[in-house]
Amino acid sequence: MKIYLICLILSIIAKNSLQYFITIDAHSEECFFDKSVAGNKLGLMFEVVEGGFLDIDVKITGPDNKVIYQGDRESNGKYTFATHMDGIYKYCFSNQMSTMTPKIVMFSMEVTENQPTVNQASTNGTADHNKLEEMINELSNALNAVKHEQEYMEIRERIHRAINDNTNSRVVMWSFFEAAVLLTMAVGQVYYLKRFFEIRRVV
Repeated sequence: MKIYLICLILSIIAKNSLQYFITIDAHSEECFFDKSVAGNKLGLMFEVVEGGFLDIDVKITGPDNKVIYQGDRESNGKYTFATHMDGIYKYCFSNQMSTMTPKIVMFSMEVTENQPTVNQASTNGTADHNKLEEMINELSNALNAVKHEQEYMEIRERIHRAINDNTNSRVVMWSFFEAAVLLTMAVGQVYYLKRFFEIRRVV
């Protein structure tokens, strides 16, 4: 019984939830594919980590080439949907709008398998196992949500830190530039005033 529970927990927690970092060049598009059966739940979470205005075009299409979701110039997002038929589902990230700036995108894809309904003729032991499996599924989904939230906050912190560092370096450089201009003006004024009060001798 204990071995069964351990294997069940490990198999559910280690379900299909993959995370990737990809670089999408300007005027290009990257697509990824996920095979699933009807009734499963597929999820996509993405975040633009670096590049340009931190925006990307997202498109999800089904096996029948029907557009399930489409977003333009999005910085981040999370979308979950139920598959309507068996086949290969396609996730595409497009950087066509960018002229020269590549984008770095972090994204993860999830597959939640549809749980079969409990048969009325099931024994009490099987019903208890199914109930336990259901509770473990809920716990696994909650853990994955917490994990994704932590990853999202880490990415946001990294982006804001980069912006703050960039702003700080610009402020420092501007301060040095202002100091150099003030010093140059002071030296120029002293030289001009010195020449203005200088007595010229005619030989």
